Amino acid sequence: QVQLVESGGGLVQPGGSLRLSCAASGRSFRSYAMGWFRQAPGKEREFITSKNIGGSTFYADSVKGRFTISRDNAKNTVYLQMNSLKPDDTAVYYCAADEVVVTATRVHYWGKGTLVTVSS
Repeated sequence: QVQLVESGGGLVQPGGSLRLSCAASGRSFRSYAMGWFRQAPGKEREFITSKNIGGSTFYADSVKGRFTISRDNAKNTVYLQMNSLKPDDTAVYYCAADEVVVTATRVHYWGKGTLVTVSS
């Protein structure tokens, strides 16, 4: 089992950058696929990106070229670097993990989320 705690959210101006972190506790962090989702006000939670055990990486079209997922297995942490932020990126961002793969329809563990607000 793994527990996930996100940090790094906050208020940022349009065009700015922010880096989210997700610290994982529990054993064998490197054996988990990791990902990020977000939920904007009044909308359903949506898949943003995943980095699976073999290293394959996927991005939603809405963030491709602007967001980057990375992981540091030595620190049991996964990151989401967000650049060129837009007001539409405003949402609660959730860290996700799974023993096999993280996809839009497959997640075993969730963090509690961190709020990102993009506004001038």
